[in-house]
Amino acid sequence: MKTGCRKAILAGVIVATALASPAAAADPFSAEDVAHWQSQFMDVVQTGRALWVDPKLGANNVTCGQCHPNAADTHPETYPKFQKQLGRVVLLWEMINWCLRNPLEGRAMAPDDARLIALQAYMTYERRGTALDPGKH
Repeated sequence: MKTGCRKAILAGVIVATALASPAAAADPFSAEDVAHWQSQFMDVVQTGRALWVDPKLGANNVTCGQCHPNAADTHPETYPKFQKQLGRVVLLWEMINWCLRNPLEGRAMAPDDARLIALQAYMTYERRGTALDPGKH
């Protein structure tokens, strides 16, 4: 048997096994689950909104909302992308940290900081319905 044929058969067996596996199916969830998850998400969005206009987020009383009311002109749907201020391709949280350190004269946050997650959730929520367009300027 040729190597290419063996590889094709092996690939077919792997795919068939994965599809037949109980782990391949998503866990079932109910309408109550979805409502609960949506409520938790909206709580995080509201926290992000509160942080967006909080002058204590930085050290100079500047807020995110002063430059970006209602998260305008933030375009989270375009990340990852090259960001001139950082000189490389970055993720959204990295650009938020740049803004925290520079215009707000505050401290950067860890990528898993609940506040940073809330800010990203708020920005993304404000752009809901906008198509993803990574890399766009």
